Order: sequence, then C-alpha cells, then structure tokens
Amino acid sequence: MPMELECFAVTSRPPEIVPGRPMRGWMDRFADRHPYRCLPLSMANTTGWEILCPVGFTAEWNGGKAIEDITLRADRPHPDFHELVKSHFSHGVLTFHAGYLFRTPPGWDMLAGGPPNMPKDGIQALSGLVETDWLPFPFTMNWIFTRPGRVRFEKGEPFCFITLQQHNAMEEFQPVRRSLAADPPLRMQYEAWLRERSTFNDRLFRGDPETVREAWQRYYFKGEIPDELGPAPKDHVNKRRLKSVRHGL
Repeated sequence: MPMELECFAVTSRPPEIVPGRPMRGWMDRFADRHPYRCLPLSMANTTGWEILCPVGFTAEWNGGKAIEDITLRADRPHPDFHELVKSHFSHGVLTFHAGYLFRTPPGWDMLAGGPPNMPKDGIQALSGLVETDWLPFPFTMNWIFTRPGRVRFEKGEPFCFITLQQHNAMEEFQPVRRSLAADPPLRMQYEAWLRERSTFNDRLFRGDPETVREAWQRYYFKGEIPDELGPAPKDHVNKRRLKSVRHGL
C-alpha cells in the first residue's frame, strides 16, 4: 500500500490540488526555452502539489500597518471568496485559507510555501513547516507585500505549494567540510567533468558546427558522467510523476 497524503476538505468547495507543473512563463520567454535545460529548476517545480486559486482577484496594500490597509476585489462574485483570502495579520500580510486539513504518515511534515521559481512582483510568499502527522486543524498560507501597490492572482494560479519531508531526518546529518583531495575518485570525476565542460564551452564559443547543434551538455539531465569515469547512477530522475488527488470516503 502506498503512503497517503490525506486532504480533508473543511469547506464545501475547497480549491483544486494538482501535481506541481514544470512550466513557468519567464522560462518560456527565453530563446529555445533555455531554462528548461536546467534540470534542478524543473525538478523543483514539480516536487510537490499546487493549490489553485478558484477565482481571480486583485489585492492592494497602501503601505499601512492595519488590517484594513489591504483591500481585495474578486473578478466575479464567488461564494467563498471572503473565506479564501483576507487580511488577517496586518503589516501587509495577505492570508489564504487552503480549505483542507492535511494529514501525513507518522514522521512526515508538510512544507508549505509559494510555487518554486515563480517570482511575483510586489509580493513574496512566506514558508511554513507544519507537523501534519498530528495537527488536528488547518494552517494558513501567507504572502507579504514587499512594497505598497497592487498585485494580481489569476484563476488557476497556485497560491500555495506543498511538499513533504521526514520529520527528524535532517537532524541526523552532520555537515563535514573536507578537501576534495580527501576523496580521490570524486576528485577525478570532478576534474574530468571540468575538462569536458571547458572544452565544450570553448568549441561553442568558436562556433564549432557540431557543438552548436548539440547546444548544451546533457550529463546531469541524462544522469550521465564522462565515459572514462564508469557507469551512471541507476536511480537518477529527470521527470517527477506525482499522483493526482483521488476522492476517498
């Protein structure tokens, strides 16, 4: 049996939850959609689930410290808008109610924040780590204005991104600083990669036709290392396939 992320709806019309999507508008605007070649970006975008706005709206902050200094206006009438988003904490903080009480298996926490690699002008998502393996009530998702002004959240835009991590596992790690010379095989791999990358970039700079057609090195994307360094790792992942929410009892 797979582990379950239980999503208990606490409203009659909770927002939609979808697996994280890799696309980003700013990445699309580059020539040849170049940022998608950076596998760490795409993997971060998809390692979690998005909670989506059910209605588009505008939020405006006048720079004041009071709750009333944020005003909200939905694009159309929506019966749950007053519960979805509000000014609650003052000082330019915008608060969303996710509409769910989440429950994770023992030892697993939920990290809630903004969608990765999706900057939003004028407002910044805040992050929270929640012990959802025992918490019997929902949490809020908060954004803070970075300056007075107006921001937009579109219908279908993620206002919260949730991912999971083991509760105490990080505390078991001991960071240790070492010289690369202390690990000769790793040093050999690094130096071989550095030579390959320098040679490739030099050929690209000189306009070598074959290198220009290749455009970029794919070692990390494909989970490969230079041939003379041995086999590539078998558990490399270059596409995240999270499960969609299914309806239970």
